[in-house]
Amino acid sequence: MYTYKLTLSYIGTAFCGWQIQPNSPTIQEKLQDALKILLKTSTKVIGSGRTDAGVHAIAQVAHFNTEQKLDIYTCKKALNSLLPKEIRITDICLVDDTFHALKSACAKMYVYHLHLGSPLPFLEPFVYSVPKLDIPLLEKSAKYFIGTHDFTTFTNKPCKNKDHTRTLYALDVVQQNSLVSLHFLGNGFLYKMVRNITGTLLAIQQGKLTVEDIPQLFEKKDRTHAPMPANAKGLFLKQVFYDEIPTKISSNELKMDTFSLFSNTLTKASC
Repeated sequence: MYTYKLTLSYIGTAFCGWQIQPNSPTIQEKLQDALKILLKTSTKVIGSGRTDAGVHAIAQVAHFNTEQKLDIYTCKKALNSLLPKEIRITDICLVDDTFHALKSACAKMYVYHLHLGSPLPFLEPFVYSVPKLDIPLLEKSAKYFIGTHDFTTFTNKPCKNKDHTRTLYALDVVQQNSLVSLHFLGNGFLYKMVRNITGTLLAIQQGKLTVEDIPQLFEKKDRTHAPMPANAKGLFLKQVFYDEIPTKISSNELKMDTFSLFSNTLTKASC
């Protein structure tokens, strides 16, 4: 049995998230359909995590097992020809059979894009537009989420017997002209956690909450006390880490905007 690791990029607008759902198009479904044609047998694809409906990915990671030894170059070309144009395989590699896209991951990075001003048609599928932002206040608010916390208040599906403790190593605010990006780096993320944190940061911007309310929200451990989540369209899964746990986001990562990364990704997908 061979294990293959996939790195893929996708625009999530047209999909109902990662996980297969009845009568709804999903990323996992499209990948498995393409592999079934290629391998002539059903194969399950395991992702590093389940992105929600409308959420995008620059470098999602997945794996699948097969009894066939594959030519990497041919397989990549074939899959990209079978997949919808919104999904691109950027890399395929043979890995040790102990590799698991979900269980082997030690950290993830997400980025949420905010656009200052009126919505722009070509940016609209990838950003959430707001009239203005107080950047110093945004940076001050973000610091409250860094560290190890019980994030029960910031997940939409809390489970009584589940540990909702996660460590957020960094939450950096980067402004590039009218684009403001929130970079989240953590050892794991709960369901809608990034969007719920972003929604809280925006509520503070709107004067609905204060910075001082954040510790109380953590203490409540109740989702109903927190604001609505931010829109899915501004969120991107940027990177999944396996070899070592980074504790901060590199300056190069912060300088590289998502649209430059998209350009690099398209180049990889075409090779």
